[in-house]
Amino acid sequence: MKNYLDFEKEIKALEQEVDGLKSPFGSEGISEVDTNKIKNTQKEINQKLEEIYSNLNSWQKTQVARHEDRPKANYYIKKIFSQFTLLSGDRYFGDDKSVIAGFGLIENKSVLVIGQEKGEDLNSRIERNFGMMRPEGYRKCIRLMKLADRFQIPVISFIDTPGAYPGLGAEQRGQASAIANSIECCMSLTVPNISIIIGEGGSGGAIALASSNKVIMLENSIYSVISPEGCASILWRDPSKSLEAADAMKLTAKDLLKLKIIDEVIPEPLGGAHRDPDTIASDIKHSIIKNLKSFENFSKNEIYDHRKAKFLQIGRDQGFSKATNLADQSLSYKESGIRKFRIHLDKNRYIYIGFCLVAITSLIALLF
Repeated sequence: MKNYLDFEKEIKALEQEVDGLKSPFGSEGISEVDTNKIKNTQKEINQKLEEIYSNLNSWQKTQVARHEDRPKANYYIKKIFSQFTLLSGDRYFGDDKSVIAGFGLIENKSVLVIGQEKGEDLNSRIERNFGMMRPEGYRKCIRLMKLADRFQIPVISFIDTPGAYPGLGAEQRGQASAIANSIECCMSLTVPNISIIIGEGGSGGAIALASSNKVIMLENSIYSVISPEGCASILWRDPSKSLEAADAMKLTAKDLLKLKIIDEVIPEPLGGAHRDPDTIASDIKHSIIKNLKSFENFSKNEIYDHRKAKFLQIGRDQGFSKATNLADQSLSYKESGIRKFRIHLDKNRYIYIGFCLVAITSLIALLF
C-alpha cells in the first residue's frame, strides 16, 4: 500500500480513481476498461505532481526525505554494485545492524560500500534502530575504511540517518569519540571517498561518514546539524515551528549547493525517488562512476589535499592551499583578487578620498 504525505491528498484521490478505472469489475459486473479516461487521469496526476514538487518548501522536502517508501541504502547497494560481500563487527563489542558495510564491484572496479540503513518495515526498522548508529557501527566503518585505504580501494557511503543513537549504552561505549574518530579517518584517507545523501543527513551521525572528497545529495534529501523539530525546540521552545526552522537552517540540496557545502545534486524523478526507484538508482550509479573517474589520475597526496582544501574553503572565498615553497608543507590562506582589492580600498580609503577631493578641486579651478 502506498503512503502519502499531507500535501499529496489530491494525488491520492486521483490515483485511487485510476486504480478503480483499471478494474474490470464494476457495479454491474464485468465491464469494459475506459483507457482514455485512465490516460487523461494519469496525465492530470503528472501535472499535479509537477506543480506540487516544483514548489516544495524546506519542511515539505524534509517530509519527502523521510518518506516511508523512499528507497533505502540496501536497495541501492543491490541495484548498483555486483558481488557485494557483507562484512560485520567492530572487533571490540559487536555488530551494528543500522549500517551495512562490505566490498563490491562497480564496472569491475572494487569499492568499499557503507550504507546507513533505516529498514523497510516495522520489524526491520527496530532491528536497524531506525538508521541511528551506535559506537560499534562507527568503529566497524573505521576498521573497513582503514582496510580499503591499505589496499587503495575507493570508499562509497550512502547517508540516511536522523542522527547518531543518543542512548545511555551508546554514550557509555564512547559515542562521541567514535564519531570524532570516524571523521578523522574519513579525512585522512588517501583514496577517493564519495558520499551520497539519499534521505536524511542528520547531525554528527551523518558527518561521521560524509567527510568526503565529493558530497552528493538527491534533490529531495536534507543535510543539517540538527532536525528542524530539534532546532525549533531550542530556538523557540515550540516544535510546531518546524517550517520556520527548516527555512532558516538551509538544509535542502539547492541551498547547500549554493553555499558550496556539497558538490552535486542528483535530480529525482517526478514525485520523488520513491515513485521511480530504478531510475534514481541508475542516476546514482552514473554519478559514482563519473566522480571516481575524475580521481583516476590523482596521486595519494593529491586526493588527501583535495579533501582537506574542500573543507577548509567552506565559508571562505578560496580556502587554503599549500605554500609555493616545496620545503614548506604548511597551508596558507589564498584570497581572491576581488577580496584583496576590497581590503586594500578599505585600508587606504582616506588616502583615496583625499586624492579625489584634490582632483575635484583642481578640475573646478581649471574650469572657472
